[in-house]
Amino acid sequence: MELAGRVIVITGAASGIGRALALRFAEEAPAHIVCVDIDSAGAEATAAEVGGTAFRVDVAREAEIVPLIATVERDIGPIDLFCSNAGISVEGGVEVPDAEWQRIWEINLMSHVRAARHLVPLMRARGGGYLLNTASAAGLLNQVGAAPYGVTKHAAVGLAEWLAMSYGDDGIKVSVLCPQAVRTEMMRGLEDHVAAIDGMLEPEPVAEACVQAIRDEVFLVLPHPQVRDYMRGKAQDYDRWIGGMRKLNRRFGAAKES
Repeated sequence: MELAGRVIVITGAASGIGRALALRFAEEAPAHIVCVDIDSAGAEATAAEVGGTAFRVDVAREAEIVPLIATVERDIGPIDLFCSNAGISVEGGVEVPDAEWQRIWEINLMSHVRAARHLVPLMRARGGGYLLNTASAAGLLNQVGAAPYGVTKHAAVGLAEWLAMSYGDDGIKVSVLCPQAVRTEMMRGLEDHVAAIDGMLEPEPVAEACVQAIRDEVFLVLPHPQVRDYMRGKAQDYDRWIGGMRKLNRRFGAAKES
């Protein structure tokens, strides 16, 4: 899909990957870019840079996602591309309190579910659309020291797969973004984190990879190409892969039960 003339919505657009997506998409002459974030000032700043519109939305709340979609569809135009990009990280293991598990679940997975719940019927009715969901390499390979993050990102990848296989015949395209470390607020001061083992990318090349994936209608977006090799190794010998992850766990520090 070409982005020229398209109405695009990006969540988590105040900074990081979301802001980079907005700036890069703006180079493709879209019809309009809608910048969404719980940080209203940040969303407005990004929108001003791209000549778009800003909305303050807590993506963990379906009651805020529904009016966002309805307002954009009514006042701006049919949404061609929805980038469900907002996400958070929670460190720790099974000892993490239920409230924190629920919070990350609502943002890292259910925000994608709810966007699709209300957008897919509209897109099917008009013959197509595009969903770009930001997950993580942790959704393919897991995350040392951060069970809530790894688990919810696995779920996000699974949802993207399900959407692609269920609605592809209706003209709905899906891409899932799975980078390793990207220089965002989430990774501030974490240059030595396990996620940065293959280097930390700036948000701009990640956005460029997304543009190319959308243009080519490619499902899996891997700005760090090493991830594909890790996936192959995991599939080829799961036990050996687990052994390698245990070594990483020892090196970078395992989350322990309290």
